[in-house]
Amino acid sequence: MNPLNAFTVDVEDYFQVSAFERDIRRSAWPDFESRVERNTQRLLELLERFDVKATFFILGWIAEKLPSLVASIHAAGHEIGSHSYWHRLIYEQTPEEFREDLRRSKQALEAVTGAAVRIYRAPSFSITSASAWALDVLAEEGFTIDSSIFPVRHDRYGIRDANYQPHELKTQSGSLWEAPPTVFRCCGMHVPVAGGGYFRLYPLSVTRYCLRHVNRTENRPVIFYVHPWEIDPDQPRLQAGSRLTRARHYVNLSKTEYKLEQLLRMFRFGRLGEVVEQCATGAIAAA
Repeated sequence: MNPLNAFTVDVEDYFQVSAFERDIRRSAWPDFESRVERNTQRLLELLERFDVKATFFILGWIAEKLPSLVASIHAAGHEIGSHSYWHRLIYEQTPEEFREDLRRSKQALEAVTGAAVRIYRAPSFSITSASAWALDVLAEEGFTIDSSIFPVRHDRYGIRDANYQPHELKTQSGSLWEAPPTVFRCCGMHVPVAGGGYFRLYPLSVTRYCLRHVNRTENRPVIFYVHPWEIDPDQPRLQAGSRLTRARHYVNLSKTEYKLEQLLRMFRFGRLGEVVEQCATGAIAAA
Protein backbone atom coordinates (compact mmCIF):
# COMPACT_ATOMS: atom_id res chain seq x y z
CA MET A 1 0.00 0.00 0.00
CA ASN A 2 1.23 3.49 -0.82
CA PRO A 3 2.17 5.77 2.09
CA LEU A 4 -0.40 8.00 3.73
CA ASN A 5 0.18 11.58 2.60
CA ALA A 6 -0.52 14.77 4.53
CA PHE A 7 -3.11 17.20 3.18
CA THR A 8 -2.56 20.58 4.82
CA VAL A 9 -4.32 23.93 4.53
CA ASP A 10 -2.75 27.28 5.44
CA VAL A 11 -5.76 29.30 6.55
CA GLU A 12 -5.14 32.92 5.64
CA ASP A 13 -7.07 35.44 3.56
CA TYR A 14 -6.04 36.77 0.14
CA PHE A 15 -4.88 40.12 1.56
CA GLN A 16 -2.71 38.55 4.28
CA VAL A 17 -0.12 36.87 2.08
CA SER A 18 3.55 37.74 2.56
CA ALA A 19 3.88 38.86 -1.04
CA PHE A 20 1.59 41.84 -0.36
CA GLU A 21 2.64 42.80 3.17
CA ARG A 22 4.84 45.73 2.09
CA ASP A 23 1.78 47.44 0.66
CA ILE A 24 -0.98 46.23 3.00
CA ARG A 25 -0.52 47.16 6.65
CA ARG A 26 -1.84 44.72 9.20
CA SER A 27 -3.80 47.56 10.78
CA ALA A 28 -5.74 47.73 7.50
CA TRP A 29 -6.75 44.06 7.44
CA PRO A 30 -10.25 44.79 8.87
CA ASP A 31 -10.87 47.14 5.94
CA PHE A 32 -10.78 44.33 3.36
CA GLU A 33 -13.63 42.05 2.38
CA SER A 34 -13.04 38.76 4.17
CA ARG A 35 -13.39 35.71 1.94
CA VAL A 36 -11.53 33.15 4.04
CA GLU A 37 -14.61 31.65 5.70
CA ARG A 38 -16.52 30.82 2.52
CA ASN A 39 -13.39 29.51 0.81
CA THR A 40 -12.40 27.35 3.77
CA GLN A 41 -15.91 25.95 3.94
CA ARG A 42 -15.60 24.95 0.28
CA LEU A 43 -12.40 23.09 1.11
CA LEU A 44 -14.11 21.41 4.05
CA GLU A 45 -16.92 20.26 1.77
CA LEU A 46 -14.40 18.95 -0.76
CA LEU A 47 -12.51 17.00 1.89
CA GLU A 48 -15.75 15.59 3.29
CA ARG A 49 -16.70 14.26 -0.15
CA PHE A 50 -13.51 12.24 -0.23
CA ASP A 51 -13.63 11.33 3.47
CA VAL A 52 -10.25 12.99 4.11
CA LYS A 53 -9.19 14.44 7.44
CA ALA A 54 -6.54 17.12 7.01
CA THR A 55 -4.38 19.50 9.02
CA PHE A 56 -5.37 23.18 9.08
CA PHE A 57 -2.68 25.71 10.00
CA ILE A 58 -4.71 28.74 11.08
CA LEU A 59 -3.72 32.33 11.79
CA GLY A 60 -4.43 33.39 15.37
CA TRP A 61 -5.89 36.63 14.00
CA ILE A 62 -8.47 34.62 12.07
CA ALA A 63 -9.22 32.46 15.12
CA GLU A 64 -10.10 35.58 17.10
CA LYS A 65 -12.17 37.14 14.32
CA LEU A 66 -13.89 33.94 13.14
CA PRO A 67 -13.98 31.49 16.06
CA SER A 68 -16.94 29.66 14.51
CA LEU A 69 -14.78 28.78 11.50
CA VAL A 70 -12.10 27.23 13.72
CA ALA A 71 -14.77 25.41 15.69
CA SER A 72 -16.29 23.92 12.52
CA ILE A 73 -12.88 22.73 11.31
CA HIS A 74 -12.19 21.11 14.67
CA ALA A 75 -15.68 19.59 14.91
CA ALA A 76 -15.21 17.96 11.50
CA GLY A 77 -12.26 16.00 12.88
CA HIS A 78 -9.45 17.90 11.26
CA GLU A 79 -6.16 18.62 13.00
CA ILE A 80 -5.50 22.20 14.12
CA GLY A 81 -2.07 23.81 13.88
CA SER A 82 -0.71 27.32 14.28
CA HIS A 83 0.24 29.45 11.27
CA SER A 84 1.36 32.30 13.57
CA TYR A 85 -0.81 35.19 14.72
CA TRP A 86 0.22 38.05 12.43
CA HIS A 87 1.69 36.15 9.45
CA ARG A 88 5.07 37.80 9.87
CA LEU A 89 8.19 36.28 8.32
CA ILE A 90 10.22 34.73 11.13
CA TYR A 91 13.58 35.98 9.90
CA GLU A 92 12.26 39.53 10.20
CA GLN A 93 11.48 39.02 13.91
CA THR A 94 13.57 38.72 17.03
CA PRO A 95 13.28 35.49 19.05
CA GLU A 96 11.28 37.43 21.65
CA GLU A 97 8.84 38.75 19.03
CA PHE A 98 8.45 35.29 17.55
CA ARG A 99 7.75 33.74 20.94
CA GLU A 100 5.11 36.36 21.72
CA ASP A 101 3.41 35.84 18.33
CA LEU A 102 3.57 32.05 18.74
CA ARG A 103 2.00 32.13 22.19
CA ARG A 104 -0.74 34.49 21.09
CA SER A 105 -1.68 32.28 18.14
CA LYS A 106 -1.62 29.15 20.29
CA GLN A 107 -3.84 30.73 22.93
CA ALA A 108 -6.33 31.98 20.33
CA LEU A 109 -6.70 28.53 18.77
CA GLU A 110 -6.86 26.64 22.06
CA ALA A 111 -9.49 29.04 23.40
CA VAL A 112 -11.81 27.88 20.61
CA THR A 113 -11.05 24.17 20.44
CA GLY A 114 -10.15 23.39 24.04
CA ALA A 115 -7.39 21.15 22.69
CA ALA A 116 -3.62 21.63 22.82
CA VAL A 117 -1.99 22.95 19.65
CA ARG A 118 1.32 21.18 19.00
CA ILE A 119 1.84 21.62 15.24
CA TYR A 120 3.25 24.70 13.52
CA ARG A 121 3.96 26.07 10.06
CA ALA A 122 5.74 29.38 9.59
CA PRO A 123 4.32 32.03 7.27
CA SER A 124 5.88 31.50 3.84
CA PHE A 125 8.05 28.67 5.19
CA SER A 126 10.27 31.32 6.78
CA ILE A 127 12.40 29.09 8.99
CA THR A 128 15.62 29.46 7.04
CA SER A 129 19.29 29.26 7.93
CA ALA A 130 18.96 32.79 9.31
CA SER A 131 16.05 31.85 11.59
CA ALA A 132 16.85 28.28 12.60
CA TRP A 133 16.73 29.49 16.21
CA ALA A 134 12.94 29.33 15.89
CA LEU A 135 13.09 25.53 16.20
CA ASP A 136 14.40 25.87 19.76
CA VAL A 137 11.58 28.28 20.60
CA LEU A 138 8.98 25.91 19.16
CA ALA A 139 10.25 23.05 21.29
CA GLU A 140 10.37 25.27 24.37
CA GLU A 141 6.75 26.25 23.82
CA GLY A 142 5.58 22.65 23.64
CA PHE A 143 5.32 22.12 19.89
CA THR A 144 6.18 18.63 18.63
CA ILE A 145 5.81 18.94 14.83
CA ASP A 146 6.98 21.68 12.49
CA SER A 147 6.44 21.97 8.73
CA SER A 148 8.31 25.16 7.91
CA ILE A 149 11.63 24.22 6.27
CA PHE A 150 11.29 24.00 2.49
CA PRO A 151 14.35 22.22 1.02
CA VAL A 152 14.55 24.43 -2.08
CA ARG A 153 16.20 27.58 -3.37
CA HIS A 154 13.77 30.51 -3.40
CA ASP A 155 14.00 34.29 -3.13
CA ARG A 156 11.87 34.41 0.03
CA TYR A 157 12.32 31.07 1.80
CA GLY A 158 14.03 27.71 1.77
CA ILE A 159 17.18 25.85 2.82
CA ARG A 160 18.34 24.22 -0.39
CA ASP A 161 20.32 21.35 1.17
CA ALA A 162 17.95 20.68 4.09
CA ASN A 163 16.74 17.16 4.78
CA TYR A 164 13.82 16.53 2.41
CA GLN A 165 12.22 13.68 4.38
CA PRO A 166 10.20 13.81 7.62
CA HIS A 167 12.78 13.56 10.38
CA GLU A 168 13.29 14.06 14.08
CA LEU A 169 15.35 17.05 15.18
CA LYS A 170 17.16 17.41 18.47
CA THR A 171 16.93 20.93 19.86
CA GLN A 172 18.26 22.40 23.10
CA SER A 173 14.75 22.06 24.49
CA GLY A 174 13.86 18.57 23.28
CA SER A 175 12.85 16.66 20.18
CA LEU A 176 10.83 18.13 17.33
CA TRP A 177 9.70 16.41 14.15
CA GLU A 178 10.25 18.35 10.95
CA ALA A 179 7.89 17.53 8.05
CA PRO A 180 9.20 19.41 4.98
CA PRO A 181 6.93 20.28 2.07
CA THR A 182 7.57 17.73 -0.65
CA VAL A 183 10.23 18.01 -3.32
CA PHE A 184 10.92 15.79 -6.33
CA ARG A 185 14.57 14.87 -6.65
CA CYS A 186 15.88 15.18 -10.21
CA CYS A 187 19.46 15.53 -11.51
CA GLY A 188 20.72 16.47 -8.07
CA MET A 189 18.08 19.18 -7.70
CA HIS A 190 15.07 19.55 -5.42
CA VAL A 191 12.02 20.45 -7.50
CA PRO A 192 9.15 21.78 -5.35
CA VAL A 193 5.94 19.82 -5.93
CA ALA A 194 4.23 20.32 -2.58
CA GLY A 195 1.30 22.51 -3.59
CA GLY A 196 0.56 26.22 -3.61
CA GLY A 197 1.70 28.13 -6.67
CA TYR A 198 3.65 25.13 -7.92
CA PHE A 199 0.48 23.04 -7.99
CA ARG A 200 -1.37 25.79 -9.84
CA LEU A 201 1.45 26.31 -12.33
CA TYR A 202 2.36 22.71 -13.22
CA PRO A 203 0.10 20.57 -15.43
CA LEU A 204 -1.73 18.00 -13.33
CA SER A 205 0.09 15.21 -15.18
CA VAL A 206 3.44 16.54 -13.94
CA THR A 207 2.24 16.75 -10.34
CA ARG A 208 0.78 13.26 -10.55
CA TYR A 209 4.01 11.78 -11.94
CA CYS A 210 6.19 13.45 -9.29
CA LEU A 211 3.98 12.53 -6.34
CA ARG A 212 3.58 8.94 -7.52
CA HIS A 213 7.35 8.66 -7.79
CA VAL A 214 7.74 9.99 -4.25
CA ASN A 215 5.17 7.46 -2.96
CA ARG A 216 5.95 4.37 -5.00
CA THR A 217 9.64 4.58 -5.81
CA GLU A 218 10.89 6.24 -2.63
CA ASN A 219 8.16 5.03 -0.24
CA ARG A 220 8.07 8.61 1.01
CA PRO A 221 4.95 10.51 2.14
CA VAL A 222 3.87 13.67 0.38
CA ILE A 223 3.38 16.81 2.48
CA PHE A 224 0.93 18.85 0.40
CA TYR A 225 -0.43 22.34 1.08
CA VAL A 226 -3.06 24.70 -0.27
CA HIS A 227 -4.56 28.06 0.77
CA PRO A 228 -8.29 28.84 0.81
CA TRP A 229 -7.78 31.84 -1.50
CA GLU A 230 -6.33 29.50 -4.15
CA ILE A 231 -9.79 28.17 -5.01
CA ASP A 232 -11.24 31.68 -5.32
CA PRO A 233 -10.73 33.08 -8.86
CA ASP A 234 -13.21 35.89 -8.12
CA GLN A 235 -11.14 37.42 -5.31
CA PRO A 236 -10.32 41.14 -5.67
CA ARG A 237 -7.23 41.85 -7.78
CA LEU A 238 -4.98 43.88 -5.52
CA GLN A 239 -2.42 46.35 -6.81
CA ALA A 240 0.13 45.23 -4.25
CA GLY A 241 3.51 43.57 -4.41
CA SER A 242 5.59 43.30 -7.57
CA ARG A 243 4.58 42.00 -10.98
CA LEU A 244 6.32 38.74 -10.12
CA THR A 245 4.50 38.27 -6.82
CA ARG A 246 1.15 39.13 -8.39
CA ALA A 247 1.80 36.62 -11.15
CA ARG A 248 2.58 33.96 -8.56
CA HIS A 249 -0.54 34.78 -6.57
CA TYR A 250 -3.08 34.88 -9.39
CA VAL A 251 -1.84 32.18 -11.78
CA ASN A 252 -4.45 29.53 -12.63
CA LEU A 253 -6.78 30.21 -9.69
CA SER A 254 -9.73 29.01 -11.76
CA LYS A 255 -8.18 25.54 -12.15
CA THR A 256 -7.23 24.81 -8.54
CA GLU A 257 -10.44 23.28 -7.24
CA TYR A 258 -10.73 20.84 -10.15
CA LYS A 259 -7.10 19.81 -9.75
CA LEU A 260 -7.60 19.27 -6.02
CA GLU A 261 -10.55 16.97 -6.74
CA GLN A 262 -8.39 14.89 -9.07
CA LEU A 263 -5.54 14.79 -6.56
CA LEU A 264 -7.85 13.53 -3.84
CA ARG A 265 -9.00 10.74 -6.17
CA MET A 266 -5.43 9.67 -6.94
CA PHE A 267 -3.71 9.64 -3.55
CA ARG A 268 -4.31 8.67 0.08
CA PHE A 269 -4.39 11.73 2.32
CA GLY A 270 -4.72 12.30 6.04
CA ARG A 271 -3.56 14.50 8.91
CA LEU A 272 0.06 15.53 9.24
CA GLY A 273 0.21 14.11 12.75
CA GLU A 274 -0.76 10.68 11.38
CA VAL A 275 1.97 10.84 8.75
CA VAL A 276 4.60 11.79 11.32
CA GLU A 277 3.42 9.00 13.60
CA GLN A 278 3.88 6.46 10.80
CA CYS A 279 7.35 7.83 10.13
CA ALA A 280 8.22 7.63 13.83
CA THR A 281 7.13 3.99 14.00
CA GLY A 282 8.95 3.06 10.81
CA ALA A 283 5.81 2.28 8.83
CA ILE A 284 6.85 4.68 6.05
CA ALA A 285 10.08 6.34 5.04
CA ALA A 286 11.74 8.81 7.36
CA ALA A 287 15.27 10.09 7.61
